[in-house]
Amino acid sequence: MKVLVIGGDGYCGWATALYLSNQGYEVGILDSMVRRHWDMQLQVETLTPIAPIQQRIQRWKELTGKKIDLYVGDITDYNFLSNTLRQFEPESIVHFGEQRSAPFSMIDREHAVMTQVNNVVGTLNILYAMKEDFPDCHLVKLGTMGEYGTPNIDIEEGYITIEHNGRKDTLPYPKQPGSFYHLSKVHDSHNIHFACKIWGLRATDLNQGIVYGVALTGLLSDEIIKDELLINRLDYDAVFGTALNRFCIQAAIGHPLTVYGKGGQTRGLLDIRDTVRCMEIAIANPAEAGKFRVFNQFTEMFSVGDLAMMVQKAGKAFKDKAGKDLNLAPDDLDNLDNVEINYLENPRVELEQHYFNAKNTNLLDLGLQPHYLSDSLLDSLLNSTYDKGRLREEPCEVKVSRTVLKTSRVR
Repeated sequence: MKVLVIGGDGYCGWATALYLSNQGYEVGILDSMVRRHWDMQLQVETLTPIAPIQQRIQRWKELTGKKIDLYVGDITDYNFLSNTLRQFEPESIVHFGEQRSAPFSMIDREHAVMTQVNNVVGTLNILYAMKEDFPDCHLVKLGTMGEYGTPNIDIEEGYITIEHNGRKDTLPYPKQPGSFYHLSKVHDSHNIHFACKIWGLRATDLNQGIVYGVALTGLLSDEIIKDELLINRLDYDAVFGTALNRFCIQAAIGHPLTVYGKGGQTRGLLDIRDTVRCMEIAIANPAEAGKFRVFNQFTEMFSVGDLAMMVQKAGKAFKDKAGKDLNLAPDDLDNLDNVEINYLENPRVELEQHYFNAKNTNLLDLGLQPHYLSDSLLDSLLNSTYDKGRLREEPCEVKVSRTVLKTSRVR
C-alpha cells in the first residue's frame, strides 16, 4: 500500500514514516521543512540533533534497502499538493503537517494567524485534492484531545448520544478548545466531517494525547535506533517541548521541573511507539466511504503534577544504576539526587483542578497493545538525555501572550 506521510520530517511524522516503511508500506514524505525554520526563529533546538531530511532518507535506504520518496513543499500551495498526489498516487494519507504547539499559536496575532492558515487551509486543500483525484483514498488525520477541553462529563470518542425534550440523537461531541492551535484542529474536524458527508470521502481523526519518548524500541532494530542520521527529535523547550520529555531533561541538568499552576491539569498520554502503531491500525482498517471516524489516541491519563513527581522519583533510582552503563562519573549524576519541582504562575487560562475521564476503546478493540509508562520508560528518557553529551544549561526566554516562559537551552 502507498502511504503519503505529510509532515514526515517532524516528531511523530518521522517515526511513523520509518515504521511504516519498515513494515513494507511504500512511503512518501511531504514536508515544507517549516518546523526547522520556526526553531531558528525562536532560538530553540532539539536535544538530539537531526540531519537534513535528504541525508535521513538516504541513510534509511543504505541501512534497509527501502526507498522513501520525498516531496518538499507547502500544502497551502494547492497546485504543489495536487501535483504531488498525482505523482505519488497514495492509497492512504497520514496528515501530521500542521503547526502543533498551543504556546506558539498564542505568542501574538501573527503566530495565531499563521497557525490557523497553515492548519485549516492546508487540510482544506488536502480534502479538495482528494475529491478531485483520489476520492477512495483514506485520510488519517492527527487531531488532538485538546479539542474537547476539560468538560465535567466523560469524554466520548468523537460523538455523544443525548436526549433533549423527549428526542434523542447522536451528535459530534462538544468542543472547548483552549488555544488558537486547538481551535484550528476543531475547524479541521468540522471541515473533514463535512467533506465526508457531501463528497463521500473516508477519514479517521485520531485525537491524540501528549506523546513522550524518542526511540521505537522493539519496533525497529537497534542498529536503526542508534544511528545518528536517523534519530528522532527530542524537544524540551517551553513552546514545542511536551511535559514529560521536558521534565526528564530538566531533571538531568539540575533545573527545577516547571509545573504550571497547581499541577492538577490532567491529560491523556501515550508512548511514541503507540503513536506509530495507531497510525498503522487506522490505515489497515480504513473508514467506510462517507464516514468520518474519530478515535481517541492515548493509553493513560496523568496530571502534570503526577508526572513531575514520577520523574523526581525516577531520577534518584536512575542515578543508582545508570552511572556505570553510561560511563559517567558519580558527580555527573548529582543533579538527580534532589530534583526540585517549581509550581509557577500559570501563563495559560485553564482549569488547574478538574474532572477528566476520556474513553479510548476503539483502537484497543482494533488490536493496539499499549506501552504503559513505567520506570523503565522513564529510564530510557533519562538515558537519552545523558547519552547525547549536550548537558549545559543556558537561560532561554520565549514570550507567549505577554507572559515570559523561562526554560533552558541545552548544548
